Amino acid sequence: MPPVAARPAAALGLVLLLAAATACGSGSGSGSAPEPGPPAPAAAPGAPAPAAADGASPFWVDPGSEAARQVTAWEATGRYDDAQVLRRIAERPVALWGRPGDPGPGIRRARAAAKAAGRTLLLAAHNLPGRDCGKQPSGGAADARAYGRWIGAFADAIGDAPALVVLEPHAVAHTVDGCVRAEQRAERYRLLSEAVDRLKKNRNTKVYLDAGGPAWIRDPSDLAGPLREAGLDRADGFALNVSGFQPDAAVRAYGAELSRAVGGRHFVVDTGRNGAGPLPGERTPASCNPPGRALGTPPTDRTDDPLVDAYLWVKRPGESDGTCRGGPPAGTWWPAQALGLARRAHD
Repeated sequence: MPPVAARPAAALGLVLLLAAATACGSGSGSGSAPEPGPPAPAAAPGAPAPAAADGASPFWVDPGSEAARQVTAWEATGRYDDAQVLRRIAERPVALWGRPGDPGPGIRRARAAAKAAGRTLLLAAHNLPGRDCGKQPSGGAADARAYGRWIGAFADAIGDAPALVVLEPHAVAHTVDGCVRAEQRAERYRLLSEAVDRLKKNRNTKVYLDAGGPAWIRDPSDLAGPLREAGLDRADGFALNVSGFQPDAAVRAYGAELSRAVGGRHFVVDTGRNGAGPLPGERTPASCNPPGRALGTPPTDRTDDPLVDAYLWVKRPGESDGTCRGGPPAGTWWPAQALGLARRAHD
């Protein structure tokens, strides 16, 4: 992106308009991310770097993310200190969530940029019928056939690019906690199992089936049977703490216990917002835009734990959980929350 100083005054006006737009952007659904911006041809002075600064992550960093654009907008309006803090998000990889309509275009654009950078795509698929038990923002595919088409388009867009997919956050845990009716469970397991098989046809795609996390399903062994019915034995492992706040140590201990129950399978952990642990209180209200939270361990595949394949930022830090605690609609970029998470981060 060219330096702001080199642009005409009209272009600077557009940057200032962007600053206002990102402060009150529209929602895109639970975890549903904006389409990735076009890859920048070269990093301008002061622009977010195209990859994690420490080189510890193999995953692609979107140079057109909401966080990266917020950095540019704040620098244009003189908020240099805030922009620098926000780089803790902008310069690190976060998952691209497949769009509910047609996930193909966004994933293909990200794939091309990741290939040019020699990086791995980090993706989340979240479009099962009746996802999130109808809670707002509800959504998902209209029926099983529509979901089959959607996950097929998702997988086709990845192609042979190196990719890691977190498959259907919360879907299995909701079959255990009673949120999904008994007559719907068999179909959900079948759709998940078929999704695993379709994604694994891509020779360079790793698939981690979401399994909830601590403070949700208290006994991890309760997840073993449902995960197997959902295709875990043909996936690369399971994912924990997606959108959650449980600290690394608690998640690793939980994951190790679940791993023993499913034959030693490996797992990945969402650390995007767990740097200060959870807010005390009941899980549901405490997990919706809790104040005082912080970014957690930066994304990396160097975990020093033989069972943990990677720490990831799956839920995009800075996106609202919903209108609770004064937040914008779920999935909407919330600059104030993003800045708070980044300011309180230890790294």
